[in-house]
Amino acid sequence: MGKRSRQRQKNQPAGRDHRDNAGWGAGYADIVKENKLFEHYYTEQGLVPEGEFEQFMDAMREPLPATIRITGYKSHAKEILHCLKEKYFKDIQELEIDGQKIEAPQPLSWYPDEQAWHTNMSRKIIRKSPLLEKFHQFLVSETESGNISRQEAVSMIPPLLLKIEPHHKILDMCAAPGSKTAQLIEMLHSDMEVPFPEGFVIANDVDNKRCYLLVHQAKRLNSPCIMVVNHDASCIPMLQIQNTDGKKDILFYDRVLCDVPCSGDGTMRKNIDVWKKWTTSNSLHLHGLQMRIAVRGVEQLAVGGRMVYSTCSLNPIEDEAVIAALLEKSEGALELVDCSSDLPGLKWMPGVTSWKLMTKEGKWFADWSEVPSSRHTQIRPTMFAPTDAEKLAGMHLERCMRILPHHQNTGGFFVAVLMKKAPMPWNKRYPKLRKEASSGSEAQTLSSPVAPAQPSGLPEVEEMEEGGAEGKVDGEEAQEGAPKGASSSDKQDGVCGPPPSKKLKTFGYKEDPFVFLSEDDPVFTTIQSFYNLSPNFPKMNVLTRTHEGKKRHLYMVSKELRNVMLNNSERMKVINTGVKVWSRNSDGEEFGCAFRLAQEGIYTLQPYIRSRIITVSVEDIKVLLTQENPFFSKLEDDAHAQAKKIDMGSIVLKYMPNPDKPAEPQCSIQLCGWRGKTSIRAFVPRNERYHYLRMLGVEVFRDKQGAGRKPKDEEAKGEGEGEAAVDDTELDLENGSENGSSEAKMDGGIKGTSG
Repeated sequence: MGKRSRQRQKNQPAGRDHRDNAGWGAGYADIVKENKLFEHYYTEQGLVPEGEFEQFMDAMREPLPATIRITGYKSHAKEILHCLKEKYFKDIQELEIDGQKIEAPQPLSWYPDEQAWHTNMSRKIIRKSPLLEKFHQFLVSETESGNISRQEAVSMIPPLLLKIEPHHKILDMCAAPGSKTAQLIEMLHSDMEVPFPEGFVIANDVDNKRCYLLVHQAKRLNSPCIMVVNHDASCIPMLQIQNTDGKKDILFYDRVLCDVPCSGDGTMRKNIDVWKKWTTSNSLHLHGLQMRIAVRGVEQLAVGGRMVYSTCSLNPIEDEAVIAALLEKSEGALELVDCSSDLPGLKWMPGVTSWKLMTKEGKWFADWSEVPSSRHTQIRPTMFAPTDAEKLAGMHLERCMRILPHHQNTGGFFVAVLMKKAPMPWNKRYPKLRKEASSGSEAQTLSSPVAPAQPSGLPEVEEMEEGGAEGKVDGEEAQEGAPKGASSSDKQDGVCGPPPSKKLKTFGYKEDPFVFLSEDDPVFTTIQSFYNLSPNFPKMNVLTRTHEGKKRHLYMVSKELRNVMLNNSERMKVINTGVKVWSRNSDGEEFGCAFRLAQEGIYTLQPYIRSRIITVSVEDIKVLLTQENPFFSKLEDDAHAQAKKIDMGSIVLKYMPNPDKPAEPQCSIQLCGWRGKTSIRAFVPRNERYHYLRMLGVEVFRDKQGAGRKPKDEEAKGEGEGEAAVDDTELDLENGSENGSSEAKMDGGIKGTSG
């Protein structure tokens, strides 16, 4: 959301850039937070309750409060919440910074299980104030390790309204930068004991570069059930999967998140340049694109499934107008869902049933009949409310939800939930599959497409009705920048034709191929015996990123995502998928296996590993994470005895909670390590080390540069004031991350983990 025009998507304009990372940007001091046209427009629309408009505008001018969300699916969530409440929140209460009294952070009343919190501190204050330095370091470190997300409050709403279950197939159409995608992944993994949920998330974005930001967000969660793809959402390809009897089926999604590009006027509190750039023409330019994306979303939605349509704009042209047009053209196939009781505690305004349109010259239109023919290419019938009162009442537009900034000190937002009751009217029958062009062997490789041609040996999906790509509805204007003709867009009302097809275009970097390994691949011979993998280990789900030469890393995806990848080859452009489970170790072969375990995939892989596991205690973990190469003798007797019985090589270090010791972490911890001749090394990225140490009650605090030991006098001062609990561990931790062996650097080299 917030991209102002299709041509400028790659310029990352203000409304969407950092919507999911709430805060007060720097460098905007000279921008005056005034826009008379904005005030006039929204006064006339009547969206703000009577007598509240001044409060509304005052809230718009205030910095957006900082909000954080704890990663809910991880078993560590309770430990993180306990750490926040008992340590960091208590430390910052009653502080006064720049004359502003810092209030104690409060949980968002409408977010389940106290997993989201907000405070009156802006992001700028948190980042700049020396008094909050420890809290800031905590936020940065835990964000990088995937345990919390700094995300705007209203941005958390759409995934909650989707009501995700672990078996759902989910499409996120405009996913970057990825905070909502992360929420979707969390909901899939609600049961941590199930390493491979049946469902998956396909996260898409049109901007190739922003896809890599999306990858970075998703990778923090280490899920085998996420795939990032790069397509224009308005014509994202219809995919196919192979069912249990070997036949091909169309992939329809159980849930679709349609968080469309928008003018972003709900983000003025953090994207301050919107104040000077806002104009009514923004919404007129984006309405057509929003319609096409929404149409494509409901086309790919399964009957009985839910789609959430959302924008960070308050403008009815981008909000209710799109929903009304979609409902009208669906001819009863779609229904607005009443979500009034889904998020108790959330304050919102019901959707409106009447609105006006204003041109940039200030001329108002209340109905399509008032629009002169000279403006028919810029203003379309779908931008207006339906004139039939009975039809309008049947749409229940009041079920839409508009969040106003002054009600709960948030950004502005709009969200609507649609349920699909039947196939779309231009697709009364499901698309059929053509016969296979040849009976060649099944391709086991997915590489980035270089041309839109269908590969031989794979059946095609007929680009009929619902398989169509463009998804224009009843006179929708042509794509911006293309020649516009009134004759092609002036169809009769109520006539739904199949959307015209649009060829797949690919841009950006050419990705390495995704190559699935066969069950008898030689690489499994030593891995199977070395780690004593259980018989049910899904070898078919393991992939690598190279056809030739030695395999550097091995990744795993879920069975369902493997099905999607193998049956769509060049139909889609895959940017990234899978979680890394093994990495090649140059010295590993002499110890019996060339591949060591990777920390990213340990929670996915460990249920299948039956050997090379050392059970460790809390004190053992402290030693392993704060010392570079601790000798066996530094471990407690039990772990010491286990280590002596295991040969050199990669190992799993496993902590199991003890209910009789409630002061210790009550969740399992699994770490990758290396058993040397006389010592053990933990292969854990820096921020994850900090995370686990905090869970164990060890204070981790670095100077701002984050390098090496502080000067002696500073250390002494810190100890005297209770600033740092363990200076020695900090020193060892730094040395272990920066000056360790080549193996340690391999694991610590993940983007964003080594400071």
